[in-house]
Amino acid sequence: MTDARFAQLRLLRTHGIGPVTWRQLMARFGEAEVALDALPHLARRGGGEAPKAADPAVIAREIETVARLGARHVLLGDADYPALLAELDTAPPALIVRGDIGLAQCGGVALVGARNASAASCRFARGLAQDLAAQNVPVTSGLARGIDTAAHIGALHGGTIGVIASGIDIAFPPENARLQEDVATRGLLIAEQPPGTQPLARHFPSRNRIIAGLAQGTVVVEAAPRSGSLITARLAGEAGREVMAVPGHPADPRAQGCNMLIREGATLIQSAADILEQIRPIDARMVRAPESRYTPPPPQDASDADRRRVSDLLGPVAVTVDELIRQSGRPSAIVQTILLELELAGRLERHAGGRVALG
Repeated sequence: MTDARFAQLRLLRTHGIGPVTWRQLMARFGEAEVALDALPHLARRGGGEAPKAADPAVIAREIETVARLGARHVLLGDADYPALLAELDTAPPALIVRGDIGLAQCGGVALVGARNASAASCRFARGLAQDLAAQNVPVTSGLARGIDTAAHIGALHGGTIGVIASGIDIAFPPENARLQEDVATRGLLIAEQPPGTQPLARHFPSRNRIIAGLAQGTVVVEAAPRSGSLITARLAGEAGREVMAVPGHPADPRAQGCNMLIREGATLIQSAADILEQIRPIDARMVRAPESRYTPPPPQDASDADRRRVSDLLGPVAVTVDELIRQSGRPSAIVQTILLELELAGRLERHAGGRVALG
């Protein structure tokens, strides 16, 4: 790994720096090494102490471990970084992958659903995945029990992508260890977290955004109203992707989430042909050049008056950045600079949906 790439990974692994902050720092300074040097100054402007930069020895061990596991890092901006995923403003700056990264350039379909799914729905999901794979449409899912497992099994012969909430070396649930290995050797396995990371609850929404971001559309097969599958569907909709759902019997609680999605405008799905009808018209998106990928505008220096104005509008209740821009009357780049400084100072928390709050 080159020195520049090493510094990018070190910046990402620095405590308190997430995907949005990483991209803003890279947009502002151009080089990760320069951004790392600037952290103390930015944090002081935000009224706090700078996060301690990640230990280079820890990063070196991560790179060595990834290579030993037969995996590799793909960084945002690399030619083989998935183009659709790069469109998200929360796209992971680094992915750890095993398998055929070319599958992730094909868009395809995310197929997700309940972990405690019915046998009938698992069979239906497996058939959908098999039919999609036969049409050279990659199927992405999360290697969880139930619908995810059925989707991977159905698409295994033709190309499937598994996105996990743990490190690339950890299988969860444990009974899917063999399936996870099959996905890695016959398809593509993707992790955002470093090797050795256990699948903690906070990692699953992050995994879900990758699943939604990789695909042209997301299909939900059985889901409770507050399930992770509906989070994936919501993220897909926010990204401008197709949202589809398989209807279920009204008396089955596992069908309530899907029926609700359909009532709210998701496309009703009864076969793979229905899915293909929805995603084929946007196949042209797959040929976008890397230059079309989202790049945040470089932040601008803010005055003390700007900082006071934006800080006064913040509180413990999360608010969207767009609302802050509107109410403050400050340019977007100024507001983003102030939020960046506050976050590096440990005073700001970022929430789903582009919302922020004082920490």
